[in-house]
Amino acid sequence: MADLNEVAQIMAANNAFLPGKRIKFDFGEDGAILLDGVAAAVTTSDGDADTMIRMSFDNFKKMAKGELNAATAFMMGKIKISGDMALAMQLQSVTSKIKLGG
Repeated sequence: MADLNEVAQIMAANNAFLPGKRIKFDFGEDGAILLDGVAAAVTTSDGDADTMIRMSFDNFKKMAKGELNAATAFMMGKIKISGDMALAMQLQSVTSKIKLGG
């Protein structure tokens, strides 16, 4: 299964960011991935973001593999969102740009 750096590289290779916006996935002790649409980059940096999405790295990988729906995860409390909710609503379009293997 992919680790944090591998996931960030896959996302970067697929331009999995929203132009002009910054979204940070905070995975707690597992680290963070910053989708920096301003710099057109994906990093494992812990920088400022327009929207922060807190969730477990395992649930993120399930979403990326299509095993977990973002809206369902949010309603179940598996995802916490702060900042610009409109950006968070585009989460599915971001995760659809990556495909993680089993």
